[in-house]
Amino acid sequence: MRSVCVFCGSREGERPAYRDAAARLAGELARRGATLVFGGGRVGLMGVLADTVLAAGGEAIGVMPRGLVEREIAHLRLTRLHVVGTMHERKQLMADLADAFVLLPGGFGSWDEFCEVVTWLQLGIHAKPCGILNVDDYYSPLLAQIERAVSEGFIGSVQAGSLIVDREPESLLARLAAR
Repeated sequence: MRSVCVFCGSREGERPAYRDAAARLAGELARRGATLVFGGGRVGLMGVLADTVLAAGGEAIGVMPRGLVEREIAHLRLTRLHVVGTMHERKQLMADLADAFVLLPGGFGSWDEFCEVVTWLQLGIHAKPCGILNVDDYYSPLLAQIERAVSEGFIGSVQAGSLIVDREPESLLARLAAR
């Protein structure tokens, strides 16, 4: 696993645990020599990830649509920043650059990006592992909804079971690497 795409908030959230988990995940990526691929922002959990990876001597590759760069939220000290035209191009390039995907706490954008790569996994567009870091049970309601979708016949149990869920960044990365 040479690179991991992390989807997360452009805000830090209300709990210090979210920031701590992002920093731990980033530190573990750097320790493993895995490149961080992410949305390219300098704010929120994205900024925590990039700053921590870079401070630990790791590599951070950002992918950001031009419109967001112009709003001055791009992280300008990255190993590499790809500026693309659209969000669709962003998602495709991040998927192309990554060997695995992780969802940290975040909002609509994070969920959208993660759900798309999970859908691509389900459709056979890629075979890369997808994991959820369930920090302080942030994603427990989503996981319950996934279980309901399985029981109601909208998601197959094999597809739901393909998601790797963990509460600890280190063990999540180990499980992703084992796939």
